[in-house]
Amino acid sequence: MTSHFPLLHVPNLPLARIVDFMEPDALVSMSFCSQKSHSVIKTLRKASCDERLEVGGSNISASSISFTNIGCVLSASNIAYISSSKKEEYVKLGGQQVRVNMHRLRKYLITYWEDILNGLEAITDYVIDLFNIDVSEVCISKYSFKMIEWVNSRQTTPLKKIVYMATAWSPCSSEDEMNYILRDCRCSSEIIIYSEAPPNFRFLNNFRRIDCLDNSNSKWVTIDNLLSMDGIDIILGSTTLTSTDLNVFLKHWLSGGCPRLKFFLARIGSVNMFQVLAGLVHNAVLVVDRRDYTSPFGYSRTLTSGVDIRRADGVTATVCYQQTGELIIADGKARDATVRNRQNMSDMGKLQ
Repeated sequence: MTSHFPLLHVPNLPLARIVDFMEPDALVSMSFCSQKSHSVIKTLRKASCDERLEVGGSNISASSISFTNIGCVLSASNIAYISSSKKEEYVKLGGQQVRVNMHRLRKYLITYWEDILNGLEAITDYVIDLFNIDVSEVCISKYSFKMIEWVNSRQTTPLKKIVYMATAWSPCSSEDEMNYILRDCRCSSEIIIYSEAPPNFRFLNNFRRIDCLDNSNSKWVTIDNLLSMDGIDIILGSTTLTSTDLNVFLKHWLSGGCPRLKFFLARIGSVNMFQVLAGLVHNAVLVVDRRDYTSPFGYSRTLTSGVDIRRADGVTATVCYQQTGELIIADGKARDATVRNRQNMSDMGKLQ
């Protein structure tokens, strides 16, 4: 016969160490046991400096709260999805008794709601209060779009990352949604859009400063849009940009435009490198090697060969067209100097 360990009777100093060693999902479950357990966790736990809280509301039937590199700690699901054969258990959340169940494999609590969005707001409030941490990232779809403003209204620190996901029942975002994400919402670092824009959508404003913009369907992006961007990483899928447009962008970068750029990718299909490099041959050097580029935002690409172009301030960019239909411009400093094989640009045939 085993006896229970009186955890909450342990002195505060060792108890704080125990709480810090526990995983966030276990702490959330424990916090519902009593007011004292909630108070102990809220008071004694010290957040890790690299912790990031993520709110996922892209699924209309289930949403979740997660910690980066740890996973889900609490989720909200539609009450229709709970089995009637399950033992009914409840916790007090958002001012009401909410039915809960433990995830069979991953062992975090699932809460059940008539309205998933209300549930997502309630569990978000609960977790940020328990751990005294701001939300860093939201992953939303059309049905949960208001979570961007809802989260930003509850904290002084703006969101670091916004991910907009299309759904099978709503593959296209609206003009108002696109304009809000690109122009108006408070987001300090990353904007990722996995959705189609309306057929006739045009963004008529200058882009605000954003570290990383990743747009999976970028047919709406014009050369004027591109010239107004100021980012570290710019990833444009399915664009209608031309080789001439990219030549204009390269000349813009050479003259000091988009000064923070480290990684640019545009999926444009057919590329004519003679047009891309028109007027730039005197400033270009062929490079034949292979290197792996990893951006600070997690994007990895292997570049095979390319052309180095150097700006007046000494900054070098490698321009590379890949068989996947992607034109890449990457920070030339990341190249491994031990494998460089630079050739004179008079060998222009190798560009094709």
